[in-house]
Order: sequence, then C-alpha cells, then structure tokens
Amino acid sequence: MKCFFDPRGVALVGATGKPMKAGYRILKNLMVGYKGLVYPVNPSYSELEGLTCYPSVLDVPAPVDLAIVFTPAPTVAQAVRDCAKRGIPGVIIQSAGFAECGDEGKALQEELKRIGRETGVRLWGPNCMGLVDGVRKHVFSFVMESIWDHGFTAGNVSLIVQSGFLAAGFLIDLMSHALMGISKACSIGNKVDVDECDLLEYLIEDPDTAAIGLYLESIPDGRRFMDLCRASAKPIVVLKGGTTAAGAKAALSHTASLAGRGALVTGALAQVGVVEARDFYQMFDMCRTLAMFPDLPEKRRGRVAIISASGGAGIVASDLVEQAGLELADLSPATRETLTTLYPEWMPVANPVDLYPAIERHGPKAYTEAFKAVCEDPNVDAVLFHVIALGIFNERFSFLADAVRSSGKPAFCWLMGLREEVADIQKEAAKEGIPVFRELSRTVECLAALLKRPRAGVLVGSEASQHGRIDLRGELDSVLRTEGGTLDEHVSKRILGACGIPVVEETLVSSGDEVVRAAKAFGFPVVMKGLQPGKIHKTELGLVRLGIASDREAVEQFEDLKRAMDGKGTVLVQQQIRGELELIVGLVRDQQFGPAVMLGFGGVMAEVLGEPVFAVAPLSEAEALRLIDSVKPHKLLEGFRGASPVDREALAQILIRVGELGCAYPRVREVDINPLIVRQGRPVAVDASVILSDVGE
Repeated sequence: MKCFFDPRGVALVGATGKPMKAGYRILKNLMVGYKGLVYPVNPSYSELEGLTCYPSVLDVPAPVDLAIVFTPAPTVAQAVRDCAKRGIPGVIIQSAGFAECGDEGKALQEELKRIGRETGVRLWGPNCMGLVDGVRKHVFSFVMESIWDHGFTAGNVSLIVQSGFLAAGFLIDLMSHALMGISKACSIGNKVDVDECDLLEYLIEDPDTAAIGLYLESIPDGRRFMDLCRASAKPIVVLKGGTTAAGAKAALSHTASLAGRGALVTGALAQVGVVEARDFYQMFDMCRTLAMFPDLPEKRRGRVAIISASGGAGIVASDLVEQAGLELADLSPATRETLTTLYPEWMPVANPVDLYPAIERHGPKAYTEAFKAVCEDPNVDAVLFHVIALGIFNERFSFLADAVRSSGKPAFCWLMGLREEVADIQKEAAKEGIPVFRELSRTVECLAALLKRPRAGVLVGSEASQHGRIDLRGELDSVLRTEGGTLDEHVSKRILGACGIPVVEETLVSSGDEVVRAAKAFGFPVVMKGLQPGKIHKTELGLVRLGIASDREAVEQFEDLKRAMDGKGTVLVQQQIRGELELIVGLVRDQQFGPAVMLGFGGVMAEVLGEPVFAVAPLSEAEALRLIDSVKPHKLLEGFRGASPVDREALAQILIRVGELGCAYPRVREVDINPLIVRQGRPVAVDASVILSDVGE
C-alpha cells in the first residue's frame, strides 16, 4: 500500500490542459500539494503547466511508484499493461464505465482483474475519486480545486468510502467548516483489486490515523474484515448501505428472511466491536468523537452527569441517556454539598443538574463551580453539559476544558445560541478536545458510542468454540454430504439431536395402531404433523394438529392428515410441550460472512415481536452469551410475569452447536428451529428444518 500513500513519483495518464476536464483537475491538485515528481502523460501534449508531458507511461523516467489513470474505459486496460511493463507497482483508476455500466463494462473490469493477477500490479478503483491525504497534502483525485480554498485541515480521522462523489462532497463540507480534520480519505469505487480490507489493514497501522470510518455497499470478504476489526485497537465506525429486506427474496426459512433486513451485518459488526452508524454525518461525528478519546479508563460504567440551564433540556437528555443504555450518575455527597451552596434553599439537588436558579443567584461562576464539582465526582464517568452561547460562556470555555483535562473524563457539549458565538465556541472546543454538537440526540449517540465501545484488546483473537467441531457419522453424515434441498422435520431434528441440541420426543407412524401406541407412550395430549418433501411451513398448509387427547381422536387426525397430503407424506407424532416462551434459533450461510447464527422470538410471531440478532459462527461461549444479552425485549428472557428465566448457559450451548453444524458442513445452507420452546427455563427444539444446497452446487 505504500506506493499509493507515499509514492516517490506520480504519472498521470490522461493529463490534459483543458480546465473543465478531470484530467486537468488531477494535475493541478498534484502540483499544489504533492512534493514529489509529477509526470503528465498524453501524446497530444509536449508540455503541461510547465511540466514535460510524455507520450506514454513507458517513457516516464524514474522514480515513479504510482500511476493515476483517467482515460476512456476501453483504453484503460492497455494503460495498465504499460504501467506493469514500466514497473509501476500501483495504479489508481479514476475512469468510469466499468461494472457499474452493464455487461460491456463488466467485461472491461474482468480484463483489469486478469491483468492485475497476471502482473502483480495493485489496482485501486475503477470508478473512484482516489485518495486525499490531509496530513501530507496529497490530493490524488479530480476533486474540485476548491478543496484548497478553505484551509486544508489535517486531522486524525481516516475514511474509506465506496461512493466517490459523496466522498468529495463531504470532504469539502468538512474542511470548509474547519470543525473536523481528515488524515486520509480513500474512495475505492468498484474494488477490482484494492478493497476495504487492504486499506483498513494499512490505516490500522498508520500513525496519523486515530479512528477509521467506512461507508460500504458491500463487504465481499466479511471474515477478513471481521478479523481486522477484532484485532484493531483503533475505533472503527461503519455505515453500511443496502441493508433492506430486498436481500431476502430467495430466502426459504424465517432465519434467512430475517437476515435480509441487515440484522446479520449489524450482528457481525457488533461482534467485533465496530460502531455502526445510520447516516453520513453521524458516522463523521462518531469518528471525530472516538478519535478524541483513545485512552479511556478501563473501569467505566456509563454513569452520566447532566448539567443544564433548562429543566426541560435536562428531562429530554435523561430520556435519551437511558434509551442509549447509559445511566444517570448518583452524585456523591461532596458534589451535592457543593451544589447546595449554589442553589436557593427551596431547590433540591439532583441529576440532571439544573443550574438556572444558581446562575440567577451567583452569575456564570455557578456554572463553572458546579461543572468542576461534577467532573471530580468519583461516581461520574462522563459529563453532558448544555451551553447557550449568549456572551457569558465564551471566555469561560477554557476553564471548562481545564476541568475536563484534570478529571480525565469525557465531557460532551450540546451547544446553541448566537451564530457567531456558536462558531467561536465550536472552534475553541475542537482545539480543547471537547466534542460539540448542535443536536441533543447526536450528543448522546456519540457519548454512548464512546462509553459502550469495548476496551482495546477485549476482542483480540478469534474466539472459536471451545467444544470442537461437530462430527456426525453414518446415515446422518451421509445425508448432509449427499442430499439436497429441504430435509423434513424429523430428519432435521435427528441431526440437531446428534449435535447435542435438545429436541422433543417424537416418532414417525404409518397406521392408526402405531399412532395410538406412540400417543400412549408419550402421554396425552400429543401433536401430529404431516410431513411433505420440501414443505417447511406446515401450519400454513393445515398440517399441524395440536392437543390430541384420546385414542379415537388420534386415529381420526391421522387419517385426516393422510387425506390432506393425498397419501404422499408421512405423519409425525410428538410429545406436546407447553412452555413459557417460544424462541427461534437459526443459521444462514451469508455470501459475505459465511455461516451466521440467529436468535429471536419464535412461533407465529417470529417476524413481528422484537428484532432478531445475529453473530458469525463459530461462537465462543462468551459470544453466545453476548448474543443472548442483545435480544430485545430482553425482559421476556428474564422470567416475565412469573415465568422461569431462560437458562442462558443452555441456550448458549444451542447457539454454539448450531454454528458448529454450519461450520462443519458447508452444504448446510440454512437451519430453522422454530419454535424453540422454553419450559421451566430449559429450551427444547419442537420444530426444525435443515436446508441443504442443491445437489451439484
């Protein structure tokens, strides 16, 4: 990657003297910021902007480590071949007209991929805006020259963005406001070779980068991406595009359908400590926040003190803090005593700290004294304070910053007021290392991202399952290796049982006498189901009969099920289990992340009650328990309204085993355990489907 970020010389293939063309903007940007040798390449010119222009990249003298190509798409492949022949190790292709433009463009992109494999040249792009390095002042991009007009603000946040024009727009926006500096911004386009993993690996080791933000529309190598994120000591924020239900069109089971909502990506990112953003400015705000606080104390519980001059603002802030999974700090006796001296006699001390009456009595010093006391409070992990810029806080902001530094605790400012004074405070706060936001909700979002982020090192290393791989033998192993499509419920549960997953007692029956014997063995009432090849949702097909309580009813239901299936299916008799809760556990094989385990609320409410959660397999026990803790509404797992709480360790073992099954047998495409009934706290699989890849895939 060094050839892209620190080249000794840059050749620009497609340079031009026409000011309205991208090839001209790239040249001008190179000449303004880059201190190395620049070689324009275009056979139509002998000189450009005072530089010798070469007819071919083959004519460019040494040293040259990087070529930037901006020529029509059909000519790019030859330009890359020439770069390889010239010995240039890296090429940034900013031309469009490739896979984003139909079959002809896809063919051109495949040709580039072949050239890269054959020659070893690293290819960045195509269809991208290249690289902007705010520290070195490298602009290897056709971004408008106005990027230089507002002060090129260097910072310690680096970005990897799959959308080129969007990257340029936000760079100009951020730099013109001078509130956030950039270390590096990388627009990666179609990712023919260099991808987010290559750049992430570089930026994790980059001394000029403290936090990394990514906007991605795809993560083709999800496993490598997760490994890099898990091992990173630097905070990583991801905004993932394309997470709607459209990805579930081909889903066969509840599990795969729910995964299509983007919950799988969310689970994978959370599993390795990545902060997930929902929009662009939120991503930037989270990045700059996390970059400000690289070394928080190991012991932090998320206890927040709120300081405001408005009771209403304190109330709303309290709501947002609790909704974000943080808690209001219980102020220490020393802090309460200080506040008592500031408050009027009639006003009780509480958190949120409403300072308006104290300011009425003592002026602005009430704010600074209260702020200092709260920062020094041992019961407080972070401070959220409200500033209204009306001329009384501007000169005191440095005092607030001193109190923050002295305490070693993060303090977040929600700011409003007069335009000019707000701008001044924003710039002052940026210098002092205090995050400032104009929206209260964003203030709390970023505070929560900081306080809830796993400590560096906690997730380092692969937390593979400690129980070993699934090792089935005989008939069941043969089924998983040779059959295809949807296995029936009985075979599916035999496989799960062999994996160590508790399953309901059941048997197949072929006559009325067998039905009666089975029902008596299990004890009435029993359940009867009709099984047909390839049919998963038996309830919707009318093939499930519950609460069968007598011999006569058992025989009648057996005969009715046989008629409903036209004699083509089999009948399954099960012990009927009544429990306190129904869950769904599943596995889906994702194209980006491989086998992933799902947990949610099951039965007929699988797609209605709560959001399912996912984690990529294999799971350690700690990861399985974290997955259980992330299910909402979590109260239902804790013994809601007198029910027994779910045995978390037993449920964790089921999640682990389902993941191991998917890892051991690559042909397992989906697993759907729905419902997993919880009876007296213990989960047992009552209905299940295992779906295999079709034979020959």
